Amino acid sequence: MSPLFFFSKSVKPQVGKEHQFDFSIRIAQPQELKSISEILTNCFHSREGIMSYVYPFLQANIYKNLRNRIRSKSKHYFCIVAMVIKDTKSTENLSTIGGQDLVGTVEISVRSLRENELFSLNPWQLDNFKYAYLSNLAVDIDYRQLGIAQQLLNFCEHRVLEWGLCDLYLHVLENNHSARRLYYKAGYRLEKVEWTFGSILFGQPQRLLLHKSFSAQD
Repeated sequence: MSPLFFFSKSVKPQVGKEHQFDFSIRIAQPQELKSISEILTNCFHSREGIMSYVYPFLQANIYKNLRNRIRSKSKHYFCIVAMVIKDTKSTENLSTIGGQDLVGTVEISVRSLRENELFSLNPWQLDNFKYAYLSNLAVDIDYRQLGIAQQLLNFCEHRVLEWGLCDLYLHVLENNHSARRLYYKAGYRLEKVEWTFGSILFGQPQRLLLHKSFSAQD
């Protein structure tokens, strides 16, 4: 598999346009940071009411954090994008297409138990346990329900196997029903319900830790 490109596929977006587009899943490029941060901010934060004033600061913070992660150049971290290719049947020059064609993104990394206590276990157990963690899966609203999110997941799962790992974890809010359906259909199962002060005192949605094992698929 190419380190840059994964595959391409034809889709028909829900944007009132008659012709189909090709899209490709690939590793993000540094010059696409602004477009990626826009997708993440649009998907995870509202622009309504008072949030319209906070929105630019949220996007700036997302941009900064994403830039730091990409600059880390860790061999076990990737930011991945879904890119629409307009009016072409070739994927030879995908890296030159502008950021306005980005319609989805996801991040994947490798963590250890010491770095992030995901599990309610004895601290002496699984002391050097390494696992893959998926985060920030987002697809532009006009390109949803076309299989793009599933293909982003597939890309990440291939990376997990290439890294020699057998477990992939992610978080999802309990009230994000569309995302939960996507993950359940892809084989993810509930590992743990995480209680927070916000969920206990203010009724905010709980975070669900989901897990998919690849041990039986190797």
